[in-house]
Amino acid sequence: MNGTRRIVLDRIRGALAAAPPDPVEVPRDYDREPAQGPGDAERFARTVAEYQAQVLRIDAATIAATVAELTGAGARVAIPSGLPTEWVDGIDTAVDDPENRLAVTELDTAAAVVTGCALGIAATGTIVLDAGPTQGRRALTLVPDHHICVVFTDQIVDTVPQALAALDPERPLTFISGPSATSDIELNRVEGVHGPRRLDVLLISR
Repeated sequence: MNGTRRIVLDRIRGALAAAPPDPVEVPRDYDREPAQGPGDAERFARTVAEYQAQVLRIDAATIAATVAELTGAGARVAIPSGLPTEWVDGIDTAVDDPENRLAVTELDTAAAVVTGCALGIAATGTIVLDAGPTQGRRALTLVPDHHICVVFTDQIVDTVPQALAALDPERPLTFISGPSATSDIELNRVEGVHGPRRLDVLLISR
């Protein structure tokens, strides 16, 4: 540390010692109550779309047809082993089984990955995965370039505290707010750095 910097820091320490600041009161009155019912699905759809993700409101019976339309004819789709078969009926799938995991190259060449979710947060437009049967391991949703996520309206909560109250903190949690994106010092947006650059959310009333 050079002499000038030491002098400045010593003066700051002396000023603080002579007149210590008042303690800062941090408000803790935000909503901690567990959700008493489904969250606001319309708000969830709006906030998800703000992150440049596509939200499609569909019926459960058309999940497979919608996936086929989003991925294109003949596309190979990666799925977790616990995904309902009717969600990908008639689609070429590569199943990621805990006993027979797909290689990274297989995940990388998949046209998309299709999963469910643990819950969605309306206030932030966030989807949370907890490695449940319909979601699979974390790599499954981070390596493919296109993530298609099925979210049911009764899985939506309104706030982050409600989400944390509903989640198991001992599970591997992944919070997704739109497609993967970052920006450099000049604020140039770069997509796909840390995960899929395309996110489609199939929102289904139940």
